[in-house]
Amino acid sequence: MSKLLLSLALLFTTVTASAQNPQIKTSAGILEGIEVSGMKVFKGVAFAEPPVGELRWKAPQPVKPWTGVRKAHDYGPNPMQQPLFGDMNFGTKAMSEDCLYLNIWTPAKTMDEKLPVLIYFNGGGLIAGSGSEPRYAGTTMARKGIVSITANYREGIFGFFAHPELSAETKYKGSGNYGFMDQAAAIKWVKENISAFGGDPERITIAGESAGSMSVSALMASPLCKGLFAQAIGSSGSVLRGGRLKTLKEAEQEGQEMAEKLGCKSIKDMRDIPAEELMNRAAVTGLPGYNVDGYVLTEQPEDVYADGKQCKVPLLVGGNNYEMPAAFILQDKAATVENIKNNVKEAFGDETDNILRMYGINTDADINGDGGIQLASDMFIAFSTWKWGYMHAKTGGCPVYRYIYCHPRPAMRVKGKTAGLAGGVIDKKDDETEEPLAPGAVHSADIEYAMGTLPTNRVYDWQAEDFIMSDVFSSYYANFIKTGNPNGLGLTEWVPMSADNTTPSLQLDVESKMTDDAKVEQRYELIDELLSK
Repeated sequence: MSKLLLSLALLFTTVTASAQNPQIKTSAGILEGIEVSGMKVFKGVAFAEPPVGELRWKAPQPVKPWTGVRKAHDYGPNPMQQPLFGDMNFGTKAMSEDCLYLNIWTPAKTMDEKLPVLIYFNGGGLIAGSGSEPRYAGTTMARKGIVSITANYREGIFGFFAHPELSAETKYKGSGNYGFMDQAAAIKWVKENISAFGGDPERITIAGESAGSMSVSALMASPLCKGLFAQAIGSSGSVLRGGRLKTLKEAEQEGQEMAEKLGCKSIKDMRDIPAEELMNRAAVTGLPGYNVDGYVLTEQPEDVYADGKQCKVPLLVGGNNYEMPAAFILQDKAATVENIKNNVKEAFGDETDNILRMYGINTDADINGDGGIQLASDMFIAFSTWKWGYMHAKTGGCPVYRYIYCHPRPAMRVKGKTAGLAGGVIDKKDDETEEPLAPGAVHSADIEYAMGTLPTNRVYDWQAEDFIMSDVFSSYYANFIKTGNPNGLGLTEWVPMSADNTTPSLQLDVESKMTDDAKVEQRYELIDELLSK
């Protein structure tokens, strides 16, 4: 063979070898991913059978084994959802009831490194969102030495619908909470398969924001998740919202009313409705009703945490300092003390005046200040976040690291847009005036910082301090995922909560600091007492 032909042969061999995609053997068959800048990425990995046809409103079923090689190059379809949050961007345009897929970013080279694992569940009110959203992508966490995963789950009427006929189909005689079941199934799949991707099944951290955070708090209270994960992260939300969750009977009654609304006489009729038609006719636009179904949740979550029966794992939990403006409470009414008092009286009764004083709301001018923001944020989601951390610190026997995220996003780079609820942007109406920059971190604004994904959101004019903030926040996350302790070199020392001291929290900003505010805790304890009546 001539030297030229030999050189060409060697070149061809090298190119072919470098272009070969990584393949992994899972419990059901071989998956082929793609190589991206030193990482191996597997997208659209099925962790359960498609929940369609007779499997609509059933617990997720194990994936059936396949022969040959199944490609995992692209995201699986997003869960069924209406476009309620115009600010959500997805990695795929596909949407389907067949949505139970997860995505894996692994930095492992030999696949036997036993790296720590992160599973992230999206927010979106349990009615929207997807693991394909770029802001949740695991690229940065993978570069920090973590096998990073996002997982879909059924949402809206597909994920949270109870009915007497559905309950009669199950051994435990309950129904609903299918979205939570999907999440538990995803964790179980990861536990059983992640070793093949270089991950350590004994070092799994589950995390989520908003509805994803609520989900993590529910999974910690579920017997389905005992022993499945080692740590938990929650950002802005929990199911410990004050008062009690719906009972199974209450949820079944709501399900019957929905069936009547749809003109269906049986579950068979409802299963016969095409997915998109069902979604549109049901028109679930608010937080769907999860319930104590006897399977996912066998007791009220508040009782589980009070009795110390939750998963005993370290918890990193917190929220943003500007989750909601006072307009959330006022509901289009004028910003007066009288209006805000009328709108919170149902929750606080005779203690309403006292509550307003505790927030420093004494005059109309106070409503759009810090007091109004704090009250609205607490009633929206901040109180429930606090209660989760507080109760776990009291009874969990593990460290709880609590934070308040304070760094506001910069101005937008684009015109004609305004901030949206779910952390992104929506089109500004023609008659809308230009809103001033928020004085703090609005709901969901923390995601790109914590996950190190600022470049995926080109709407905002990120500055040097934003990238510094992201490096700090994502470093705390990475340290916690690796060790159960967020502390590390170059970071402000983070003091955990404990059963004896539940007041410490980290004010997380470019210049972070620890605070110990007993007055805030007293306020929350009063709210807890009033909401639990």
